[in-house]
Formats: sequence, C-alpha cells, structure tokens
Amino acid sequence: MSTRRQRGVALLTVLLLVAVMAVLVVAMLDDLRFALRRAGNAQAVAQAQWHALGAETLAMAQIERLARRDPGFTTLAGGWNGHSFLFPVDDGVIRVTLADATACFNLNSVVQGAGELLTRDETGIAQYQALLEALDFPPAQARALADALADWVDSDQQRAGLGHEDPGYARGRDGYRTAGTLLAEPSELRAIHGYSSAVYARLRPHVCALPTPALSPVNLNTLQDQDAPVLAMLAAGELDVERARRVIASRPVHGWRSFDEFLRSPGLDGVLLDNRTIGQLALHSRYFRLHAEVDSGPAQVVLSALIEHQGELPDAPARLLARRWSPEE
Repeated sequence: MSTRRQRGVALLTVLLLVAVMAVLVVAMLDDLRFALRRAGNAQAVAQAQWHALGAETLAMAQIERLARRDPGFTTLAGGWNGHSFLFPVDDGVIRVTLADATACFNLNSVVQGAGELLTRDETGIAQYQALLEALDFPPAQARALADALADWVDSDQQRAGLGHEDPGYARGRDGYRTAGTLLAEPSELRAIHGYSSAVYARLRPHVCALPTPALSPVNLNTLQDQDAPVLAMLAAGELDVERARRVIASRPVHGWRSFDEFLRSPGLDGVLLDNRTIGQLALHSRYFRLHAEVDSGPAQVVLSALIEHQGELPDAPARLLARRWSPEE
C-alpha cells in the first residue's frame, strides 16, 4: 500500500473517530441536560411540598387559636370556614382553605365495633337513609344504598336487606371483593353497587369518612344553608329540609351557647331527638378539612388533610389524622 493511500486510510479513521466521539459527547450533554432538568424539577416539587406542609402547620395553629378564642365553641365568626387565603412565595403563591368537617354524615357510622369485628349499626343506617331521603332519593333506593354501604364495610359475608357481599362483586372478568373495613375516603363509594356518578355527585357534599365508626359529631354552630339536609337527617324525618334551613337561619350571630337554646329554636317545635342523636350534637368542631394548593415556579402541588382538635379542651394541640398529596374527590 502506497504512503499516500496509507495516509488517506489514517485520515478516514481519524475522521470516523471524531464523528463517533462527537455523537457520544452530544448524547452525554443531552443526558446531562435532562438530568439537570429532572433534578431542578424534583427540587421545585420538594420545595412546593415544604410550602404545603408549612400551610398545614399554619392551619393547625389557626385551629388552636379558634379553640382558645371561644373555649368550648366553634362558630363562623371571622369568616374562616371555607374561605381561601393566599400567601405569596418566591415565583408563586399558596392557596389555603380550612373548613369545618363535621357538617356531614360519617359513612363509617353504618357499622359499629373495631378492627375485624365490624357489625351493622342500625342507628347509623337509619340516619344515612334519612339523609338520602332528604336529598330526594326515593325511599327504596335510599334503603338499597344504605344496605350496600353497610355490607361493604362490615366484616361478615351475610347479605343484609338490599345489600351485596362478595358474590355480588365477584362476577365477571374484573370482579373484586368488599372492603370489610372502614372507608378511608368518600371516593371509595364509587366501587359500591348502586353508587353511579350521578348518585355520588349528589351525595358527596354531605358525607365524610372519619377514622371512627362513631356517629358524626355535628357542630350546630357551623351549619350553613347548604347543610340543611344534615340537620334534617338528625331529626329522623321529623324535620324537612326547608324547616331545617329556617332553623339554621335563626341561629344567633355568635352561635348557640347551649343545646337547650338550640332545641328552643323556631322550627323545632314538636321535633323530638333520641338520646343517641342528642349525643351527636356539638357546639364546637372536632374535625377540620385542609386544602392547600401551591404554585411555585414549574411545580404544582396539592395537599388535602384531615385534622382533629378536642374543642372542649382549648389548650389541647391539633392532631393530624390523614394527609394525601391529591385533591379530595
């Protein structure tokens, strides 16, 4: 091979090596750029989550201030319930909403007991059926929905009334089983027989899933016009929704200061509450809902939390019961 030809081959080899190295360098730079972007996004999300956790801490402090401001009573004074507050942060904003979480029916109260020994609670089931009828569900459908929920939560496999146990859900290729435990959140209703999208949408504003099978501790002092079905529910059909709205509208500006004062309200004439229902009534809020949205640079984060405070003990600390990094559905 001539010298000129050898030089040509060497030049081609060098050019090929340079081309390969250029491709490798470009690929490495792309990987480095994407890695830096991923790291930046992860840092932004982490920072946004810390902002959300800071909002959670502020909400718990606000709950404690509410308890100290008027010991034993939680009212709507100050416009805190359901009102959104904005807090500016670097490159964004935090939007925080704190709301009373007692103006609802506790879906888990259709059973009683604990752990793996959950049995039907007829008082809770009757209240749930009363709520459904107050929301204009026909009595037969209300009973079917109540039985289906109770069978979904209870521990046994004995179908009761119009409910359904495992055999009713196991049919078909995508069959599944009943939960046999307390609901963690209301959105689980959508897996239960009879709870269509329309049913769930009508029901959702009036129900909650508290981490206990106890009957809902309803704070009379935070009920609003849209909560009238809950008050009608407590009266077990003796109070229609319109009368319930009038009772709520008659509440004193600073709230009812005693249960006797509430029971003397216009519109409650002739309405009798049983002892267990009277035990549900409260003048302070025990549970609160927090919704925090953080927009910070490229990151958007949503935090939802359930917070508990023993309102009858003003100096007691607020306690976090549940937190999820998603909106309530």
